[in-house]
Amino acid sequence: MASSEDILLSAVLNLLSAFAFLVAFAILRLQPINDRVYFSKWYLKGIRASPRSSGAFMKKFVNLDCRTYIRFLNWMPAALRMPEPELIDHAGLDSAVYIRIYLLGLKIFVPITLLSFGVLVPVNWTGKSLEHIEDLTFSTIDKLSISNVPSGSPRFWAHLVMAYVVTFWTCYILYKEYHIITTMRLQFLASENRRPDQFTVLVRNVPPDPDESVSEHVEHFFCVNHPDHYLTQQVVYNANNLAKLVEKKKSYRNWLTYYQTKYERNPKIKPKTKTGFWGLWGKTVDAIEYYTEEIEKLNKDEAIEREKVMSDPKAIVPAAFVSFKSRWGAAVCAQTQQSSNPTIWLTQWAPEPRDVYWDNLSIPFVELNVRKLLMAVAFFFLTFFFMIPIAFVQSLASIDGIENKLPVLRPLIQIEVVKSFIQGVLPGIILKIFLALLPMLLMAMSKIEGYTSLSSLDRRSATKYHIFILVNVFLGSIITGAAFEQLQRFMEKPPSEIPKTVGVAIPLKATFFITYIMVDGWAGIAAEILRLVPFVIFHLKNTFLVKTDQDRQQATDPGSLNFSVSEPRIQLYFLLGLVYSMVTPILLPFIIVFFAFAYMVFRHQIINVYNQKYESGASFWPDVHRRILVGLVISQLLLLGLLSNKNVARSTPVLIALPILTIWFHIFCKGRYESAFMKFPLQDAMVKDTLERATEPTLNLKAYLKDAYVHPVFKGVELDRPTAIDDEENNPLVATKRSRRSSKPHSEEGAETRAVELVVTRSR
Repeated sequence: MASSEDILLSAVLNLLSAFAFLVAFAILRLQPINDRVYFSKWYLKGIRASPRSSGAFMKKFVNLDCRTYIRFLNWMPAALRMPEPELIDHAGLDSAVYIRIYLLGLKIFVPITLLSFGVLVPVNWTGKSLEHIEDLTFSTIDKLSISNVPSGSPRFWAHLVMAYVVTFWTCYILYKEYHIITTMRLQFLASENRRPDQFTVLVRNVPPDPDESVSEHVEHFFCVNHPDHYLTQQVVYNANNLAKLVEKKKSYRNWLTYYQTKYERNPKIKPKTKTGFWGLWGKTVDAIEYYTEEIEKLNKDEAIEREKVMSDPKAIVPAAFVSFKSRWGAAVCAQTQQSSNPTIWLTQWAPEPRDVYWDNLSIPFVELNVRKLLMAVAFFFLTFFFMIPIAFVQSLASIDGIENKLPVLRPLIQIEVVKSFIQGVLPGIILKIFLALLPMLLMAMSKIEGYTSLSSLDRRSATKYHIFILVNVFLGSIITGAAFEQLQRFMEKPPSEIPKTVGVAIPLKATFFITYIMVDGWAGIAAEILRLVPFVIFHLKNTFLVKTDQDRQQATDPGSLNFSVSEPRIQLYFLLGLVYSMVTPILLPFIIVFFAFAYMVFRHQIINVYNQKYESGASFWPDVHRRILVGLVISQLLLLGLLSNKNVARSTPVLIALPILTIWFHIFCKGRYESAFMKFPLQDAMVKDTLERATEPTLNLKAYLKDAYVHPVFKGVELDRPTAIDDEENNPLVATKRSRRSSKPHSEEGAETRAVELVVTRSR
């Protein structure tokens, strides 16, 4: 168990690390050569000009103005200066709402911390229970926890009252924030500029028709069933192989540019490469000639594959992006059932074009449930098997454990500084490394499940990551041991004993979580603003690949908020704060520092660096709200288990009401606000349509939507489309290629459509 001296050493090391990162960032951001790394968003918006284009040679690379170094921390107040409405216009609602999560943490935990230090800390400190136990080693932090209160003491009523205060305060702040975010979303949707996804619906599981192609079938179906509002459609091609060829050619072009630049700088030596994997082995050849020939081969392969995709009916998947004349028409289609058979003609709001994950659109709809089941099983085993290295990490927090496993290190471990480092810093660092490798695997599992937008992939991966962190980092750190041993231990006990088992161990792990917060939440956030990896990549590209200003613009990679990783990490801090606010309140100031520091850092990154890949209108907020409430329920159950072990039997009926009230609060908020994040109000859609018709009466919406949902590899290529049914007077009936087959029974859906097509005329 880490002592208060170990915690102090860890705090000093992490503060020094954070300060070093901040100083390095403050100096690097002032250098003109790094301008595109630390202000990349302004370049993408075309607002900021390259400082390398004018001035003396040295000034193109190094800032020689000494006065700017005196004000090297002025980025901090600057990050807080931009008002929220301007921030939404600048970065989007997703980014603005994301950083409000950190602000929400401050709103919840600052008052709780003040109250806990005023009430619980004196109650715990004066309990003096640990001093009366012989042969027990404890630290100052343990004396500030609930462990220092004697069993059966009436002092526990202070913790019971505090549990109610924490619950009601957290729910109150969550309710207010849910209301604010909902209002912000509705205002954002009502005021945002025209976008293709406002008029477009994604249709999946289009039933096969023997007489018509998918494109013709979709056109026909929506002309019949949405005659007044249907506008156009774009079928989905399975162009995954073509996309791989295009991406491979792009990579080869980068290598060709690199070797050409290298040769231009030193014409005496012709660059060489090897034809094997990554140029590490194989036959040595002339690099420029090799990549030129490879690109020519890829051009031919690409042309063949493109022709194959466009001409092969099997390359068209039973899905389409269907666009309507109005937002109202799209909203009606997206939010209603299209057929009496609920498994066909499935509609949902189309993601915005840059949010579409094209690879998954080609997955047959019938496979999706099977894929999700397989990934659920795989995720279960991943979660519990991963606890094995977590348990090993926790053993590092015990000097005895290291001495038993690695006795050769015993003389080194006895050195006081090394001992403090191992107990106070090393476990958090190793855990951080383990968790850094996990998100890529979880994202791959979400892609296999078949989600069709980047935003849904992020939200699904975030759900997996949150569960993983809850089971492994939180529960796995509290109850060390092999995963299935713990699972078996829980299954052998009645459910009422599980909170006791976990609750008793919580105070003992406070020091570990304090070190983790300092490593991940202090030094980790400071490293985030330094952007070391993008810094190195940009300068490598700028040195070897950039020839023109356009190349330099393409080399600028601003990155984006990685919601699937960062949001579950935030939820861990909410969970720790809610659990330890009633058990070991000394942990709360460390969490407050994290929320305040992260709020300032990410506000700066959103303003100056990050460029979001998509805009979902803060559709992730119901997940954020739900996960905080899950953490609140866990904290209540664990406190119930802990007090039950402390012989406070009367606390059970008092505390059991809290989880019930919290679950009721979740159901209330879900019914009150969640629909605003799932559906688009028809009233708002009609208002926007009416206003647009009044202000832009000559708008050619079909031309605007024509190529919005064309696969990126087909951009600029004319695709075959069925003859659109337009508004000419001489075309009164819906066109169809179906032939009457009286000898064969028709499907239910087909019979309805054939009956309607004979009598429906268009009133456009």
